[in-house]
Amino acid sequence: MHIACKKCGTTTSIESSFEVKYFGCPNCRSLFEIKEELTFVKEFDSKPLNPILKIGSKGIIEGDEYEIISMFIKKFHAIHYWREYTLKSKDDHYLYLSESEGHWILLEEIQDKFDASRKFKRLTYNNVTYDLYENTHCRVESAYGFFDAEIPKSEIQIIEYIKPPYIVSIEKLGKEEKTYLGRHISRRELKKAFGNPELPGKFGVGSVQPFLFSFYNVAIIFCCTAILILLTQLFVNNSRSETEVFSKTFSFTEYNNKDFVSESFTLEGGSAPLSVLIHSEVDNSWANAQVTLVNEKTNEEESASQDIEYYHGNTDGENWSEGDRSEEFNICGVGEGKYHLVITPQKQPDDTLNDRITVKAVWKSPSMWNFFISILVMGIILGIIFFANKSFETTRWSTSDFSPFNE
Repeated sequence: MHIACKKCGTTTSIESSFEVKYFGCPNCRSLFEIKEELTFVKEFDSKPLNPILKIGSKGIIEGDEYEIISMFIKKFHAIHYWREYTLKSKDDHYLYLSESEGHWILLEEIQDKFDASRKFKRLTYNNVTYDLYENTHCRVESAYGFFDAEIPKSEIQIIEYIKPPYIVSIEKLGKEEKTYLGRHISRRELKKAFGNPELPGKFGVGSVQPFLFSFYNVAIIFCCTAILILLTQLFVNNSRSETEVFSKTFSFTEYNNKDFVSESFTLEGGSAPLSVLIHSEVDNSWANAQVTLVNEKTNEEESASQDIEYYHGNTDGENWSEGDRSEEFNICGVGEGKYHLVITPQKQPDDTLNDRITVKAVWKSPSMWNFFISILVMGIILGIIFFANKSFETTRWSTSDFSPFNE
């Protein structure tokens, strides 16, 4: 179907076939009634928005090919405009694309009717509850393309109920009422459908734009993850208990500044810290033990050096002391495997009284620390998502007279 505008000469074409009663020229904004020939009706006064998707463009939506046959530009609240495209398939199925501030909604007419008086702030459709978002009136500011009915001249009442990413939209024109079910359609999906057209940038939050994450879905996933981590730890460590793997008292006479290699020992079960306790009867002196844990399979080494210092005396009639004769440190995250220890004792060279140092190594029971850290991290992430989602929803509802955040 081809129509050449009688005013500017621009030809507009579509492949769809139906009875056309009115034609709006996308180039000069002239509206014609089609009888035996084109009859000029009016020229739309303003040009608030240009078409983004051209009349006659084709796209694949949900597996079927649709052609854009017309577009309305509507206005409400004096300054708010949006584009509304009509799409037709070869088997005469119609869809509608609504675009406002870069946010897109794909709608389809349904036969259901609802009591949408202002007193009802909720609507239920297919067991899903929708919240009242808009109840206002709009006018058609411009109309482009091919139309099978007269362009509305009077105000259209629009009532919208939302449950992002879905919407139930009701339009009332006189005694005629139509209901549409819609969903948010992403820019990516739209570009894929229509061959990567240039689309307007997004501003603000769309009426049914979904948040990046579903708080409740993430919460369920995190709860399941926490339970799985807990059960795994309980299962892996069920038979584990604290195990002493080494204990020896060294004589400085024999081992001072000399390496001692322990017998091999085998650890089985989940990772846990290896706690090393060192004791020596230092007295106004120091001692030291260097401990190296060697994995006999991988030859990986983890070393630590620990000083023991104990000093005391009397100053100005007051007794004082500092340090301790025992110290403890951990080699963290020691997993199962076969190991041995290399221990090098040392003492203060001029200390002639202290001749012994005791080193004990205990493989601790696995702690729930990792579990609680995981819970904490997931809790922080959930908190961030919760407040980000609340901010997102507050912005969404900021232009609505029915915002739940104003109650």
